[in-house]
Amino acid sequence: MNHIFDSSFVLHVSSFMKKILFIEDEPALQKTLSSAFTSEGFEVIQALDGETGVRLARQKKPDLLLLDLILPKMDGFEVLRQLQADPETKSIPVVVLTNLEGMGEVQKVIELGARDYLVKTNYKLDELVAKVKTSLNL
Repeated sequence: MNHIFDSSFVLHVSSFMKKILFIEDEPALQKTLSSAFTSEGFEVIQALDGETGVRLARQKKPDLLLLDLILPKMDGFEVLRQLQADPETKSIPVVVLTNLEGMGEVQKVIELGARDYLVKTNYKLDELVAKVKTSLNL
């Protein structure tokens, strides 16, 4: 039996993986969530501060950005402002994941273009993954 192999039908799995940029300054949380998303088939890019996050968003063009608000070098509000001002990153959906629970913060990030606002302590790991999948229409 002869098998004909046509490389044009070979698809790279990585081209179908949804890419998440996770901007979070708590290494333990970043590791836990990154592991959870990776095990669900996502490619996860990590940044520990806002400046690095903005740079990586512009370079890597993620499918979704998971963003903390309290960050070193540049806070999450400024990250949102910069990404919304850039035509190359404006359409990236942003889900804010933070411990700030004030209505003022919620209103501000929604006005700045965030798709969703999640308080870290209110969600279990599997619920966070489900929320991200919903934001990506998966």
